[in-house]
Amino acid sequence: MDRHEIPTHLNVEDKAFAGLTMRQLMTAAIGLALAYGAASEPPWPMAMRLVAAGLVLAAVALVALWRPAGRPLEDWGFVLLRFWALPRVAVWRPREPAPGAQESEHRYEVALPEAAWANSTIRSQETANPPRRRGRYARTP
Repeated sequence: MDRHEIPTHLNVEDKAFAGLTMRQLMTAAIGLALAYGAASEPPWPMAMRLVAAGLVLAAVALVALWRPAGRPLEDWGFVLLRFWALPRVAVWRPREPAPGAQESEHRYEVALPEAAWANSTIRSQETANPPRRRGRYARTP
């Protein structure tokens, strides 16, 4: 009998190096480059440049390693941006017809079926064929 292994880790990212995923490694590499730039480029005193580099490293470590609710922090950033972009209040207002707009010439007839129990009694010809209802969507001859 042949045996087949059933994959049980389909929603788990592959580990690339030192227990980090490729996303985390790329974030750390970009963060290290930004921290190097913050430590070497600005014309500030050395203490301020080291503080700036330390802040950049702390922010990168937070983004790369912290996963609230099992999702990366950049996913939560996109969720926050979408929340800010969507309106939070929905208002329903009936449409007012435009001034001078003609009502459409196309009208439709509404035919309502009769109840089955209504045909059980003998009725006169007038009640057997009631006139059609005419309303807003009724076609006029």
